[in-house]
Amino acid sequence: MKIAIHQPKLLPYIGYWQLIYAVDIFVIYDDVNFVKRSFINYNSILINKQQKKFTLELIGASQNKLINEIKVGENSNKILKTLELNYKKKPYYNLALPVLREIFCQKEKNLAKFIGYSIKKILKYLEIDKKFIYSSQIDKNNNLKGQFKIIDICQKLNAKQYINAIGGKSLYDREKFLSKGINFNFIETNFTKHKNLDNFEANLSIIDIMMNYSKDEILDILNSYKLV
Repeated sequence: MKIAIHQPKLLPYIGYWQLIYAVDIFVIYDDVNFVKRSFINYNSILINKQQKKFTLELIGASQNKLINEIKVGENSNKILKTLELNYKKKPYYNLALPVLREIFCQKEKNLAKFIGYSIKKILKYLEIDKKFIYSSQIDKNNNLKGQFKIIDICQKLNAKQYINAIGGKSLYDREKFLSKGINFNFIETNFTKHKNLDNFEANLSIIDIMMNYSKDEILDILNSYKLV
């Protein structure tokens, strides 16, 4: 059983989706503290060939609150209109936009579940079946911190392999996982060239990929990674 555990991110970059694609169970890490100026509620797209940020409005956001204690605000329609205007000439606009409209027009106001819904909708569009669980639903030792809490979750789910985003290299000690019988890998993307961009922007939202690539091409991109 391969699992990954990651904080919810708003329509994240391709590496996040490769992480989901690589595992059997993806744990949405929703009962940890919200972090301001993170990708939990914002991301970037290209507007006039420039990377521009869009931000989902939040109500009562605080680093003293858990992610699943925060509510979504009222600017979803404004973000959607920006996407409509910016991407209307892209080749897969007519396929991708209805998915994004469902995401931004959803009635869910819990931030973690809003993002969880968005992940499931995009995977459904790509015809990918994955098992999800929120970390708040797992009976675990919440007194543990950092990688020790991750190990505890892995053990509760009977994981044989834990896979993490490459950006977390400094946060984890592989040997601590191995000592508990859990193989540990980082995932590293091999997707480095965007067919419609002169300069590839690796951290753009999945929105840009959906608008520019067919479903089959996106599946090929999702397979373009290595475990290290």
